[in-house]
Amino acid sequence: MPNVYAVIMAGGVGARFWPRSREKNPKQLLEIVGKGSMIQNTVRRTLAVIEPAKTLIVTNRIQKPLIQKQLPQIPDENIIVVPMGRNTAPAIGLAALHLQRRDPNAVMVALPADHVIQNDEEFQRVLSVAIWVAYESRSLITIGIEPTRPETGYGYIQFISEDGGTNPYFERGVFKVKTFAEKPNLATAERFLTSGDFLWNSGMFIWRVDTILKEFESLLPDLYAELLRIDADFGTNAYEQTLETTYRLIRGISVDYGIMEKTDRVYVIRGAFGWSDVGSWDEVFRLSGHDEQGNCVTGKAFLKDTKNSLIHSQNKLVAAIGVEDIIVISTDDAVLVCKTGQSQDVKEIVDYLRRKQMNDYL
Repeated sequence: MPNVYAVIMAGGVGARFWPRSREKNPKQLLEIVGKGSMIQNTVRRTLAVIEPAKTLIVTNRIQKPLIQKQLPQIPDENIIVVPMGRNTAPAIGLAALHLQRRDPNAVMVALPADHVIQNDEEFQRVLSVAIWVAYESRSLITIGIEPTRPETGYGYIQFISEDGGTNPYFERGVFKVKTFAEKPNLATAERFLTSGDFLWNSGMFIWRVDTILKEFESLLPDLYAELLRIDADFGTNAYEQTLETTYRLIRGISVDYGIMEKTDRVYVIRGAFGWSDVGSWDEVFRLSGHDEQGNCVTGKAFLKDTKNSLIHSQNKLVAAIGVEDIIVISTDDAVLVCKTGQSQDVKEIVDYLRRKQMNDYL
């Protein structure tokens, strides 16, 4: 079995979870669904496959001390700090170069820090298969989620559902990828669901370190060259300055768009383990338990003739009378009120606060 390392991407701010998620205390560090913060649960469920000493976290300077506090089992040298957000490709490329110094033949498991998975045992089984195939085939593996509804907020992966004699891993539930699809409109999402050969794109990736670096060199040569500049100063006094300068120059791009959609070396494994990216307050509402009126309440609340609503208050009493289908999120300094089904638009509030430089609310 190869050496296996986890790379957990934890630098986002979770803008759709405002006002609870802030730059200094973002979504992945919050307890939103169930017990424990999202990043704590991400690390916990990988422990059956990957030990803490082989778990790396990519984050920013603001969040590093909070991550260290929540995850004391992760060695300090395993926390990779980047100066600013530049999407997933630069973060994954930088982590791959770090791992290349430890073991260029190792397998990297790249995971977002802020997903919910309900069946840990099945997730670990799928992950073990993915690791084995990635190591043996030198291909890029992603995990696709069995869709349960015509979701317009996710990207999709179309897979080749028949063997054709060219897929040695077909019997293990590993499929060749035909194409990636961007977030669709409702009619297209319904067509994807009916076809039976589309999966949700989970953003979880498994590959050998040497394999992904070759893909960077081939498909993102400009970014690869800049990352090599950083790597050349690794372990020297110049590293931090080179990292800062280079990160300001590089183009932000996702690993999906930069590599996965352009290479022909991708397999997908179907995941059916109760996955959610918990991308909005509506998704929290969907995942949470409801009372007989269809409400989900966290904190103190008085409700009368109120139905199908999410009420979340940290320390204030929230009173609601004669309303339905609303989301109320109350914190020390801000209150969000919106209709259910529209919480994807909460990001616009954060954009507004940034434009107005209302930093106390960010």
